[in-house]
Amino acid sequence: MNRLYEKYTNEVVPQMMKDFNYTSIMEVPKIEKVVVNIGVGDAIANSKYLDEAVEELAAITGQAPVVTKAKKSIANFKLREGMPIGCKVTLRSEKMYEFLDKLFNISLPRVRDFRGVSDTSFDGRGNYTLGIKEQVIFPEIDFDKVNRTRGMDIVIVTTANTNEESKALLKGMGMPFKK
Repeated sequence: MNRLYEKYTNEVVPQMMKDFNYTSIMEVPKIEKVVVNIGVGDAIANSKYLDEAVEELAAITGQAPVVTKAKKSIANFKLREGMPIGCKVTLRSEKMYEFLDKLFNISLPRVRDFRGVSDTSFDGRGNYTLGIKEQVIFPEIDFDKVNRTRGMDIVIVTTANTNEESKALLKGMGMPFKK
Protein backbone atom coordinates (compact mmCIF):
# COMPACT_ATOMS: atom_id res chain seq x y z
CA MET A 1 0.00 0.00 0.00
CA ASN A 2 1.31 3.44 -0.91
CA ARG A 3 2.38 5.88 1.82
CA LEU A 4 0.34 8.79 0.42
CA TYR A 5 -2.79 6.62 0.02
CA GLU A 6 -2.49 5.48 3.65
CA LYS A 7 -2.22 9.11 4.72
CA TYR A 8 -5.37 9.87 2.70
CA THR A 9 -7.44 7.09 4.27
CA ASN A 10 -6.14 7.46 7.85
CA GLU A 11 -5.74 11.24 8.24
CA VAL A 12 -7.31 13.23 5.39
CA VAL A 13 -10.71 11.46 5.19
CA PRO A 14 -11.55 11.78 8.92
CA GLN A 15 -10.35 15.41 8.98
CA MET A 16 -12.45 16.37 5.95
CA MET A 17 -15.49 14.50 7.32
CA LYS A 18 -15.23 16.74 10.37
CA ASP A 19 -14.43 20.01 8.56
CA PHE A 20 -17.10 19.79 5.84
CA ASN A 21 -19.78 17.89 7.85
CA TYR A 22 -20.03 14.98 5.43
CA THR A 23 -22.44 12.21 6.44
CA SER A 24 -20.81 9.47 4.34
CA ILE A 25 -17.22 8.57 3.52
CA MET A 26 -18.25 8.47 -0.15
CA GLU A 27 -18.85 12.25 -0.06
CA VAL A 28 -15.21 12.97 0.74
CA PRO A 29 -13.39 14.16 -2.41
CA LYS A 30 -10.51 12.10 -3.73
CA ILE A 31 -7.85 12.49 -6.37
CA GLU A 32 -9.09 10.89 -9.57
CA LYS A 33 -6.10 11.25 -11.89
CA VAL A 34 -2.98 13.26 -12.61
CA VAL A 35 -2.17 14.38 -16.16
CA VAL A 36 1.43 15.38 -16.92
CA ASN A 37 1.88 17.22 -20.23
CA ILE A 38 4.98 18.49 -22.03
CA GLY A 39 4.52 20.76 -25.03
CA VAL A 40 7.49 20.62 -27.40
CA GLY A 41 7.09 23.50 -29.84
CA ASP A 42 10.62 22.93 -31.20
CA ALA A 43 9.52 19.51 -32.50
CA ILE A 44 8.36 21.28 -35.69
CA ALA A 45 11.97 21.97 -36.68
CA ASN A 46 13.63 18.88 -35.16
CA SER A 47 11.74 15.71 -34.20
CA LYS A 48 14.64 14.58 -31.98
CA TYR A 49 13.46 17.05 -29.30
CA LEU A 50 10.13 15.25 -29.05
CA ASP A 51 11.88 11.88 -28.60
CA GLU A 52 13.95 13.33 -25.74
CA ALA A 53 10.81 14.73 -24.09
CA VAL A 54 9.06 11.35 -24.39
CA GLU A 55 12.05 9.57 -22.80
CA GLU A 56 12.22 12.06 -19.92
CA LEU A 57 8.47 11.92 -19.24
CA ALA A 58 8.59 8.11 -19.22
CA ALA A 59 11.47 8.22 -16.71
CA ILE A 60 9.69 10.73 -14.45
CA THR A 61 6.26 9.04 -14.38
CA GLY A 62 7.16 5.39 -14.91
CA GLN A 63 4.59 5.07 -17.68
CA ALA A 64 4.80 5.34 -21.48
CA PRO A 65 3.61 8.75 -22.74
CA VAL A 66 1.19 9.37 -25.59
CA VAL A 67 2.40 11.72 -28.35
CA THR A 68 -0.04 14.60 -28.84
CA LYS A 69 -0.66 16.05 -32.28
CA ALA A 70 -1.63 19.54 -33.45
CA LYS A 71 -5.38 20.07 -33.85
CA LYS A 72 -5.12 23.03 -36.22
CA SER A 73 -2.68 24.32 -38.80
CA ILE A 74 -1.02 27.64 -37.91
CA ALA A 75 0.93 29.15 -40.80
CA ASN A 76 2.92 31.65 -38.69
CA PHE A 77 4.40 28.79 -36.64
CA LYS A 78 4.92 26.55 -39.73
CA LEU A 79 2.57 24.09 -38.02
CA ARG A 80 0.40 21.59 -39.91
CA GLU A 81 -2.61 19.74 -38.54
CA GLY A 82 -1.60 16.32 -37.24
CA MET A 83 2.07 17.15 -36.61
CA PRO A 84 3.41 15.75 -33.29
CA ILE A 85 4.03 18.68 -30.91
CA GLY A 86 4.02 17.22 -27.41
CA CYS A 87 3.45 14.27 -25.12
CA LYS A 88 1.31 13.49 -22.09
CA VAL A 89 0.75 10.82 -19.46
CA THR A 90 -2.41 10.13 -17.45
CA LEU A 91 -1.64 8.53 -14.09
CA ARG A 92 -4.23 6.75 -11.95
CA SER A 93 -4.29 4.73 -8.69
CA GLU A 94 -0.90 3.35 -7.56
CA LYS A 95 1.38 5.21 -9.99
CA MET A 96 -0.54 8.44 -9.38
CA TYR A 97 0.05 8.27 -5.61
CA GLU A 98 3.74 7.40 -6.11
CA PHE A 99 4.17 10.35 -8.48
CA LEU A 100 2.38 12.81 -6.15
CA ASP A 101 4.39 11.59 -3.14
CA LYS A 102 7.62 12.20 -5.08
CA LEU A 103 6.37 15.58 -6.36
CA PHE A 104 5.31 16.94 -2.93
CA ASN A 105 8.22 15.62 -0.85
CA ILE A 106 11.25 15.50 -3.17
CA SER A 107 10.84 17.47 -6.40
CA LEU A 108 9.05 20.69 -5.38
CA PRO A 109 11.39 21.41 -2.43
CA ARG A 110 14.34 21.17 -4.90
CA VAL A 111 13.08 24.22 -6.84
CA ARG A 112 15.28 27.28 -6.35
CA ASP A 113 13.79 29.92 -3.98
CA PHE A 114 10.78 27.65 -3.36
CA ARG A 115 8.24 29.23 -1.03
CA GLY A 116 5.26 27.04 -1.88
CA VAL A 117 2.88 26.59 -4.80
CA SER A 118 0.18 29.13 -5.63
CA ASP A 119 -3.21 28.56 -4.02
CA THR A 120 -5.05 30.36 -6.83
CA SER A 121 -4.50 27.76 -9.58
CA PHE A 122 -7.85 26.00 -9.06
CA ASP A 123 -10.36 25.98 -11.92
CA GLY A 124 -13.56 26.40 -9.87
CA ARG A 125 -14.52 22.72 -10.18
CA GLY A 126 -11.92 21.32 -7.80
CA ASN A 127 -9.05 20.68 -10.23
CA TYR A 128 -5.55 22.07 -9.71
CA THR A 129 -3.01 22.98 -12.39
CA LEU A 130 0.69 23.39 -11.68
CA GLY A 131 3.34 24.56 -14.12
CA ILE A 132 6.96 23.48 -13.72
CA LYS A 133 9.70 25.38 -15.56
CA GLU A 134 12.46 22.74 -15.48
CA GLN A 135 12.36 18.94 -15.63
CA VAL A 136 15.68 18.65 -13.73
CA ILE A 137 13.95 18.92 -10.32
CA PHE A 138 12.93 15.26 -10.62
CA PRO A 139 15.45 12.75 -9.23
CA GLU A 140 15.19 10.45 -12.31
CA ILE A 141 16.60 13.10 -14.65
CA ASP A 142 20.39 13.02 -14.95
CA PHE A 143 21.52 16.64 -15.06
CA ASP A 144 24.53 15.89 -17.30
CA LYS A 145 22.42 14.24 -20.01
CA VAL A 146 19.90 17.11 -20.35
CA ASN A 147 20.28 18.97 -23.66
CA ARG A 148 17.68 21.63 -22.92
CA THR A 149 15.34 22.48 -20.08
CA ARG A 150 11.69 21.72 -20.68
CA GLY A 151 8.68 22.79 -18.68
CA MET A 152 5.62 20.71 -17.99
CA ASP A 153 2.03 21.11 -16.86
CA ILE A 154 0.71 18.90 -14.07
CA VAL A 155 -3.09 18.76 -13.71
CA ILE A 156 -4.49 17.13 -10.57
CA VAL A 157 -8.12 16.12 -11.17
CA THR A 158 -10.20 15.63 -8.02
CA THR A 159 -13.83 14.71 -7.35
CA ALA A 160 -14.25 17.86 -5.23
CA ASN A 161 -17.04 20.27 -6.21
CA THR A 162 -15.48 23.50 -4.92
CA ASN A 163 -12.03 25.05 -4.69
CA GLU A 164 -12.17 24.99 -0.86
CA GLU A 165 -12.77 21.22 -0.74
CA SER A 166 -10.03 20.62 -3.29
CA LYS A 167 -7.55 22.85 -1.44
CA ALA A 168 -8.30 21.11 1.87
CA LEU A 169 -7.78 17.72 0.18
CA LEU A 170 -4.45 18.68 -1.41
CA LYS A 171 -3.22 20.43 1.75
CA GLY A 172 -4.05 17.31 3.77
CA MET A 173 -2.16 15.16 1.26
CA GLY A 174 0.95 17.31 1.82
CA MET A 175 0.94 19.80 -1.05
CA PRO A 176 3.20 22.72 -0.04
CA PHE A 177 0.99 25.80 -0.53
CA LYS A 178 2.30 29.34 0.04
CA LYS A 179 1.84 30.60 3.57
